[in-house]
Amino acid sequence: MADRIPETAAQLYNALGPAYEDAFGGQPALYTTLEHLLPLLPQKAKIADIGSGTGALALTCADAGHDVTGYDVSEEMIKLSRSRVPAATFELKDMRDLEFDEAWDAVLVFFSMLQLPRVDQDAMISRFAQWLIPGGYLVLATVPRDNLGKASEWMGHWVQTYSYPGSVLLKRIEDAGLTVVREVLVEFTPASDQAGAEPQIYFTAQKPHAS
Repeated sequence: MADRIPETAAQLYNALGPAYEDAFGGQPALYTTLEHLLPLLPQKAKIADIGSGTGALALTCADAGHDVTGYDVSEEMIKLSRSRVPAATFELKDMRDLEFDEAWDAVLVFFSMLQLPRVDQDAMISRFAQWLIPGGYLVLATVPRDNLGKASEWMGHWVQTYSYPGSVLLKRIEDAGLTVVREVLVEFTPASDQAGAEPQIYFTAQKPHAS
């Protein structure tokens, strides 16, 4: 096993396609997190969905009347999301290549940093904060484990993942200048025998209003 080369995020999600939604689509905490966020936003808010996957988040936000742009490294996921959510815009981009000035009312990052090394995750959290307008929200969800880069079988693929314990991630978000207004920890069991139960943590954090 040690000599197997882990798949990139693009390779993994191009291969998984709709199978990812079949296994991970029914996540109650994901939708309750969005239900908490959406009333906090202005009408026609500008939302960046980073790692937009099959477009499930974008669909909920677009149906609420918001202006959503999704970014993903997987051509298959971009194709699926464009078909599913014609009201939103989707672009094939690695999050590490994105550049914005303050532009977004909300930045959504749901389980899309798990294949990024910790140094890249640190850099991205700081950049997410920079992209928000004053008063804007970062919503970040991940699997909170002390994981320096474990390679393992997942959904029938060999994947290397990285993550932080929840307490460390909380500090990273606060160090980026954001105030956490909601934190939820749950246990989720996918609808697949190729992925086991996992802890999931959901943070909603606000950028301070300009003084």
